[in-house]
Amino acid sequence: MVSLPPLLIIAGTTSGVGKTTVSLAIMHAFKNKKGLLVQPFKIGPDFIDPSYHKIITGKESRTLDAWFMGKDGIISTVENATKDVDIGIVEGVMGLFDGMSGKNDFASTAYVAKILDAPIILVVDAAKAARSIAAMVFGYLNFDKKLKIIGIILNNVSGPKHAKYLIEACKNSLNVPILGIVKRDNDLKMDERHLGLIPSDELEPSKRNKIVRLANKVSEEIYYDKILSLIKLRKSKFTKPISGYERKAPKVVKIAVALDNSFNFYYNENLNILRDLGAEITYFSPINDGHIANDISGIVLGGGFPEVMADKLNSNQSMLKSIRKAAQQDMPIYGECGGLMYLTKSITGYKKSKRNFRMVGIIDAKTEMTGRLTLNYTQADMVTHAFGNIENIRGHEFHYSKLKELPQDSKYAYYMKRGTGIDDGKHDGILIHNCMASYMHLHFYDGRFPTRWINSCIAYERK
Repeated sequence: MVSLPPLLIIAGTTSGVGKTTVSLAIMHAFKNKKGLLVQPFKIGPDFIDPSYHKIITGKESRTLDAWFMGKDGIISTVENATKDVDIGIVEGVMGLFDGMSGKNDFASTAYVAKILDAPIILVVDAAKAARSIAAMVFGYLNFDKKLKIIGIILNNVSGPKHAKYLIEACKNSLNVPILGIVKRDNDLKMDERHLGLIPSDELEPSKRNKIVRLANKVSEEIYYDKILSLIKLRKSKFTKPISGYERKAPKVVKIAVALDNSFNFYYNENLNILRDLGAEITYFSPINDGHIANDISGIVLGGGFPEVMADKLNSNQSMLKSIRKAAQQDMPIYGECGGLMYLTKSITGYKKSKRNFRMVGIIDAKTEMTGRLTLNYTQADMVTHAFGNIENIRGHEFHYSKLKELPQDSKYAYYMKRGTGIDDGKHDGILIHNCMASYMHLHFYDGRFPTRWINSCIAYERK
């Protein structure tokens, strides 16, 4: 077993039990009430929850995903990210044992917990039960004896009488302590939309302050001193967090990354990997800026909510023309999900609206919001002239849209082995000019594609 710094995993019995709220509360308590340096992590392919972690801790949350990164990637990520901290707090994904299938726990919170040999606190929604909660938790404690579940936090407790019943039931039936009783409070709910929480980049200062107040309020109902007594802390030799990012390679090419309320789904690690490969990153707003910078040699359009901001994107005709011109001049452009949608001819159907919002238009197809969720881990073989052949690229897809009126002779980068892609499990990654855009999100821990994409940007710059 690799020696790792102190870690604590916050897991849930199911999705929607309050993992994020409890995770933020514990991060807040450790940082602001105990003076600890906290590094946040998130299990699974999530862009939004990690942005809330940063509001509380001031540090970029790191992704831990077994499908993308494997065991070695998870361990090395934790080792590298926790060199300057006292403790790592890891928010789980879905229910504790929910992974890629019902056959085993691969890619689940439990799977990552065993890799890291880390203690777990189980968050339980107690809203509609009393003594039955003890029976349910008993099952979680005994389902996999290799896990270290050190206690439970009861959420959504209606009042003192309800709490009394829960305490009596758990005390008589369970061999782990209650580490918090969080009372039901509708004011604690965070704003959501169809893909989950609203990204923190979109939140006004008052809303961001509300997140801090929420974390502080919930932390008062969590027994954080008791939690710390169950964890072996190693006091960091650092007196303050190391700030900023240290580039490991000299700048060789400048790329533009879209970042605003329409595009903000990025793994921080992906941007750092691009920097490691020699990219100087400049950010731009497809909503507010008039055009892309003149000195760039590549564009990244990440995921996000172009359907929500479609009217504003449509209104910025100068930016649409600027990106269209760059594509026609064969500048390398990489788009994921929202970026794919933005590059099509139009977006329609958000909240059942029939209004058609024109987009960049280099992809000869229309985007239609469907109200049906596509959610999968993905795997594909890449076969392209621009980037060569790459076998078994892994990613994920998460969207409520589909492309309509695709030409039959469309060219694709990905031949799907797992997932839905653009055309029902056959292909993904439309190729046009020197642009590739897909529903599949990649984590760049597998460095094969980003290395080749940066090389294409370098080649474009040297033309």
